[in-house]
Amino acid sequence: MGGDGRSGKNLTVLDGSTFFVSDPSGDVEAEHADGFFHVDMRHLSTWRLLVDGESPRTLSSETVDYYSARVIGGVSRDGEDATTVVRRERFVSGGVHEDVMLENLSDGPQRVELVLEFASDFGDILECHERPKKRGRITRHAGEREVTLRYKRDDFVRETVLRFSEDCAVEADRATFVLELAGRELWKTCVDVVPVVDGEERPSRHRCGAFGKPEPDMPLSLEEWMDAAPRLETDREGLRETYDCSLLDLAALRFRALDDPSSSLPAGGLPWFMALFGRDSILMSYQVLPFQPQVAKTTLEVLASLQATERDDFRDAEPGKILHELRRGELTILGDKPHSPYYGGHDTTPLFLVLLDEYELWTGDAELVRSLEAPARAAILWIEEEADLDGDGLLEYLKRSSEGLDNQGWKDSENAVLFADGTHAEPPIAACEVQAYAYDALRRSARMARELWDDADLADRLLDRAEALRECFEDAFWSEGRGHYVLALDGEKRQVDALTSNIGHVLWSGIASPERAGATVEKLLSPALWSGWGIRTMSAEDAGHNPLEYHNGTVWPHDTALVAEGMRRYGFRDEASRVAVALLEAAEAFDGRLPELFAGFDRAETGFPVEYDGASRPQSFAAGAPLMALRTLLGLDVRDGVLSVEPVVPESIGRLALRGFHVHGRRVDAG
Repeated sequence: MGGDGRSGKNLTVLDGSTFFVSDPSGDVEAEHADGFFHVDMRHLSTWRLLVDGESPRTLSSETVDYYSARVIGGVSRDGEDATTVVRRERFVSGGVHEDVMLENLSDGPQRVELVLEFASDFGDILECHERPKKRGRITRHAGEREVTLRYKRDDFVRETVLRFSEDCAVEADRATFVLELAGRELWKTCVDVVPVVDGEERPSRHRCGAFGKPEPDMPLSLEEWMDAAPRLETDREGLRETYDCSLLDLAALRFRALDDPSSSLPAGGLPWFMALFGRDSILMSYQVLPFQPQVAKTTLEVLASLQATERDDFRDAEPGKILHELRRGELTILGDKPHSPYYGGHDTTPLFLVLLDEYELWTGDAELVRSLEAPARAAILWIEEEADLDGDGLLEYLKRSSEGLDNQGWKDSENAVLFADGTHAEPPIAACEVQAYAYDALRRSARMARELWDDADLADRLLDRAEALRECFEDAFWSEGRGHYVLALDGEKRQVDALTSNIGHVLWSGIASPERAGATVEKLLSPALWSGWGIRTMSAEDAGHNPLEYHNGTVWPHDTALVAEGMRRYGFRDEASRVAVALLEAAEAFDGRLPELFAGFDRAETGFPVEYDGASRPQSFAAGAPLMALRTLLGLDVRDGVLSVEPVVPESIGRLALRGFHVHGRRVDAG
C-alpha cells in the first residue's frame, strides 16, 4: 500500500475481510469502524498499551505491507528524553499476531509496568457506524496467560481468544506485566488475537519473529499479482505511483468470498464494505480486466453461484437476479437483516452479462461463457420479465423488503433520485443507467447466444428487445426543454429532470442516439457538472446539489472513469482524454490512492481535491478507476482476438506505454 497506510488519522492493516483499524499509536477506543474485525463482526473494540500508567509518545507509525504495521513509541520520566522505547509489530492474516517489545535505553536497571487493556463489543459491522445494540450476552473468562471474550445470542456464538507468550497477571479486561529490566535489556512478548467462528479458531498465520517475511494465503502472492499486471512505462512519477498504488490496493482488498482459497477477489472497500458486493465487484472487474483478468473470472463464477433461484420479498430476490450484497455477521445470520445475500440492486444483473461478454472478448475464454450459460440465461429472463414491473418495456425498481434499499441504481442512498427542484421522486423508479446497462446486456448476450451458445433464435430476439428498449428510452428519457437525458422516470412516468453524471453511463453503454451524444458530452463538460477533477454527480444548477452530498454533487472516481469511456465510445476522444487526465491528476493529489468519492468543489476555487469525510479508502472501483483512465487514453479494445490501440495522450502526460496486456492467452504491448 505504501505511505503511512492511514485513512485520515488511522493506521490500517488488512487481509481482505479481516482488518484492524487503530489510531497511529496502535491503540483502539472504538468509534465507528475502529477495532479488529473478522467476518463482519468486531472482535476487539478496545486495545490499549500503557507503560507505568501512561500511553507512550508515538515516534513512528507506518504500514510495512498492507497486512503488517510497525509502531515505535517512547516513554520519558520527569520530562527527560525517552529512557524506554516500545515497539509494536502487528500482522493481520486470519487472526492478529502482535509482538510487543520494550527496551531499556539507559545503563541502569528499570522497574516497568506494562499493561494491555482489551475489550470487545462484538458489534455487527452493519451497525458500527453508530453504537452497536447489545442483543446477546458478553462473558469473559481469564486463565493463565489467556483470556476468552465470548458473545452469545440464541445459537449464534463468537469468541475472541487472547494469548500472551510471557508470564502476566490476566484479568477480564487487561494483562499486566511487571518487568525488572537490566540496563540496555530488550524484553518481548507475543500476543495472539484469535477470532473463533462456529467453534473454529482462526489464528494468524504469522508467528513470532516473522515480521516482513510471510504473506497472506492467496492464490497469487503479492509479487505474483504485481508481475501478472502489465508494466507501465512513463516519465511521470506521480502516474507511476498511482498505477502501483491501484494494483497494491486491489491486492490488499482481496478476500475469499466463499471461504474457498481459489475464490479470491477484492472486497468493496475499507472499512464498511469489506464483503462481496455485486455492482462493485462487477465494475471493478471490468476496470481491471486488461490488467488482472482472473479477477473477472472469479467474480463471474462467485456471483453466478449465488444467483437467486426463487422469490423472497425480505431479500428483494427474484429468480435470475444477481446479488447486491453478502454479509455473514450476527444480524444477517439471525435474520434481522436480509444480506444473506440481499438482492436489492436493479443494475447488477445486466452488468453481470456485460462483464461476461467483455471477459470473453479480452481472454477468448469461451469455456467460461459456456459453463455459465444457464445463469446467464436466467439473468436475461429476469431482465425481460421480473425487472419490468409494469410491462412497458422499461426496467423499474420498487423495494419489497422492510430492510431494503429505497433506491436500487448505482446511486442507492435514500435521497439519490431528485427532481431538478430538489423534490424526491416516488417509486417505482426507472433509472436511466439501468435502461442503458440492460440495452448493452441484451446486445452482448445476443453475441454470446449466436457465437458461443449456438442459439440464433435467442440472439435475434434479444436484438429486437434491445432495439425496442432503445426506442422507448429515447422517447421517454430525453428532455427537449432541458436538452439532456433525465435521471429517471418516477412512479407516474414523469421525467425526474435533474442533470446528473448518470447520463455518462448512457454513453458508456451505447444506448444514446448518435444525434444526441454531442449534446450529452457538452452537458457533462459544462461548469454545472465538470469540477475540473471529475464529473459531479449532480449539476450545481439544480436545487438538490451539494458538493458534500454523497450522491448529489460529489465526484466519484469510478463514475468519472465510466463517463470518459462513454465519450471515447462515441468518438469524442479529446474530451475523453481531458476527463481521464483530470482523474489521474486527482489521484496524484491524493498521493496515488483515490478515495471512494471526494467533494465536488470547483478546481479553480480550491486548487486541490477536497476529502469527503467517511469515504472508503482503499475502495475497489476507486482503485480501478485510474486503470480504466489509462485504457481511455490508450484507446484499448479487443476486436476478433486482437488488441486495438488508438492512443490520444495529451502532452501533459508525456510518454505512456503498457507492456504485457493479457489478450487471448498472449502478452501484448500498448503504446
